Amino acid sequence: MMYGQVLHHQCREEDLVNLNVGGTQHKVERCVLLRFPNTRVGQLIQCCSDAAILELCDDYSPAEQEYYFDRSPQVFHCVLNFYRTGHFHAVEELCVFCFSQEIEYWGISELDMEACCLEWFLERKDEREQNVSGRSSNAASSGEISVVGSDLWRFEGTWCSDVRKFMWQTLEDPNHSKCSKGVAAVSVLVILTSIVAMCIHSMPEFRYATDSEHSVLDSLELICIIFFSVEFVLRVIAAPQPLSFLGNPLNMIDMASILPFYVTLAFESLDEEDGEENQHLVNMGKVVQVLRLMRAFRVLKLARHSEGVRAFGETLKSCQCEVGLLVLFITVGISFFSTFIYYTEKEDASSKLSSIPVCWWWAIISMTTVGYGDVYPQTAAGRIVATLCILCGLLVVSLPITIIMNNFSKYFDKNTPKRRLSEAKT
Repeated sequence: MMYGQVLHHQCREEDLVNLNVGGTQHKVERCVLLRFPNTRVGQLIQCCSDAAILELCDDYSPAEQEYYFDRSPQVFHCVLNFYRTGHFHAVEELCVFCFSQEIEYWGISELDMEACCLEWFLERKDEREQNVSGRSSNAASSGEISVVGSDLWRFEGTWCSDVRKFMWQTLEDPNHSKCSKGVAAVSVLVILTSIVAMCIHSMPEFRYATDSEHSVLDSLELICIIFFSVEFVLRVIAAPQPLSFLGNPLNMIDMASILPFYVTLAFESLDEEDGEENQHLVNMGKVVQVLRLMRAFRVLKLARHSEGVRAFGETLKSCQCEVGLLVLFITVGISFFSTFIYYTEKEDASSKLSSIPVCWWWAIISMTTVGYGDVYPQTAAGRIVATLCILCGLLVVSLPITIIMNNFSKYFDKNTPKRRLSEAKT
């Protein structure tokens, strides 16, 4: 007896249907298959001509009265059990997409599954679909430039392709070689040094200096800027497609962290040359201060070397709907409670909640549970409104946290195997 073959000694031979699925033979009673006449096998045994039969199966032997199907025998066992018992269960070991395609071929719907299998099957299928749909955009959104063969082919036929390919892999993939790991470590060290120097430079004892004096911090910042500039230029030279490279979010952050230094330098030199004669440079000092604020973008450069920062950015992108709803709910709550608290407090002369715009600020710090204490209600009714505002803020802020954390965990679960494989190759 072959594996999967079913023999019914009490049935007549002419009442049995011979099915050969993927090399596995089955003998099934005709009445069993007719329990679900709208399925493929149910329609097959109702056909009256060979042409109609061959439209529903891969091959047919009139002499042996056997129908051949080049399909998965493992899935057909579930299908056959569905004909016999009326209960359809899934196989956890199989790919959900493969299983879904197979049962669709046999004319069975996913909704025919029993509740014990349907729930996990749909959850796993949705999860796989999200992973597949987000796979193409992960590299661009997180700033990771793929260095696999699908991208390296772009260097074929270009000038200095071997040198540029080596530079590209060294600068963009820290796991490519020991050299790339060293470059990444030096880059992180320079970024941290630049941030520390910027913070120390804001202290009063280091903030003011004469025109002829250049502190060690200025020299250190200059060295960091030179390193960032050389690194950025090398990335542009090595990029297979420079225009698309400049449109990458992380590369735009690199530009935003470098350009303010050179623009500030140009403005300061222009200010020194023209002095008070040029009226267009009256507010030059304010412009320079604004440009210096953009040095804070250097902190974001760590995203290139930190998987946690990239995961945070990818999580926010995948949770745009949830974050949008969070902002919407908070906005509605702020508008409602600011108006409510104003009308409950306006009769109290000692209350600082004297206008609805002031109440907006109070509602923001209350719904987000910050509570600076600079403005607060004085009346009993106002305190009741404040309590409701805080409770609603807790509910609104906590609702999307689970979804955001799940997406954050999915990012690591999805990228951990790739990271281990890349590390194993090195």
